[in-house]
Amino acid sequence: MKFSTKAIHIGNEPNLKPGGSGDVVVPIHLSTTFARKKVDQPTQGLEYSRSGNPTRFALEKNLAALENGKYGFAFSSGLAAISNILLLLQKGDHVVSIDDVYGGTRRLFCQVFAQFGIEFTFADFSDSANLSKYLQSNTKIIWIESPTNPLLKIIDIDSVCKLARIKKILTVVDNTFASPVFQQPLDLGADIVIHSMTKYIGGHSDAIAGSVIVNDDHLAERIKFLQNAVGAILSPFDSFQVLKGIKTLPLRMQTHEKNAKKVVGFLSRHPRIKKIYYPGLVSHPGHKIAGKQMSGFGGMVSFELQGNLELAVKFLESLKIISIAESLGVVESLIEHPASMTHSSVPKKDREKIGLSDSLIRLSVGIEDVEDIIGDLDQGLRRV
Repeated sequence: MKFSTKAIHIGNEPNLKPGGSGDVVVPIHLSTTFARKKVDQPTQGLEYSRSGNPTRFALEKNLAALENGKYGFAFSSGLAAISNILLLLQKGDHVVSIDDVYGGTRRLFCQVFAQFGIEFTFADFSDSANLSKYLQSNTKIIWIESPTNPLLKIIDIDSVCKLARIKKILTVVDNTFASPVFQQPLDLGADIVIHSMTKYIGGHSDAIAGSVIVNDDHLAERIKFLQNAVGAILSPFDSFQVLKGIKTLPLRMQTHEKNAKKVVGFLSRHPRIKKIYYPGLVSHPGHKIAGKQMSGFGGMVSFELQGNLELAVKFLESLKIISIAESLGVVESLIEHPASMTHSSVPKKDREKIGLSDSLIRLSVGIEDVEDIIGDLDQGLRRV
């Protein structure tokens, strides 16, 4: 079954059994608990909605299919999904993470889980040959974003996973920027794939959600236990919202990428632009690897202005169509200043170390008419 067909049909199969209603859209099962005839026999395996809910199950089935995985798990946010993965660890365990990881992820690592004795190292292993020197005897997870947030570095997932398997280290790939339309890390050897489904997968700025997808039976059993025990599950209504968004995901991703390429073309010719970060550019350091492991380059673009913080703010506040807002991957174009917004919790010295400057702008290119997007960027740049 092709991807677009999976997105529409997997988990959304009409119930045509006796007593079924034949809904072509998965119903929202709002019930918090489920009655049973026998004390020891839950009805269709359902007990309590934290443990399992038909609407959430439909979404989880769909997510697994989109990532070519066996098991999908839906959580109340991307950070909730990440937290459940980190709960696989014990005091004294070590995680190696790509250096320009999402600011919220770094905050969770350093300000929450580090307090419980988990060790974290942030390193640039966009050249996978650099990874080995950061591994320790207690390293249990290699944490990957590819493309990264916000500098859009590309990690050679296959090479990293081969090394991790030799060392018996789990690999986690945050696939939010690429989406399963353009990249499927489990096929490249990853153990765990996570998403902030608030972004491309949901796609409409109307549901906060996260997900985890795996193939390994034992790993799935542990994650399922944590999902229920911790309780950060996705609600039935938000599960329905995300399922609805997924049906147009392939179409949206095509338009996001098409528009992003035209925006990059405009920015590359503009005298006020100092540097552009986009893996679709031949000049991008990870372009070749991206072409190998991705089927598209996506709709995220970061760029540096010729100027300082004051000019960056002036540019952002001059925009009329593109909204200044955190989040990304949704139908409307969103723009933000990482140093002041998504990565403000990262200490300035650490931001400077990874190359996250005060003039850096992150743009999530939406699916509006691209001439309007470019026109808005143009008029904003003319003001600085």
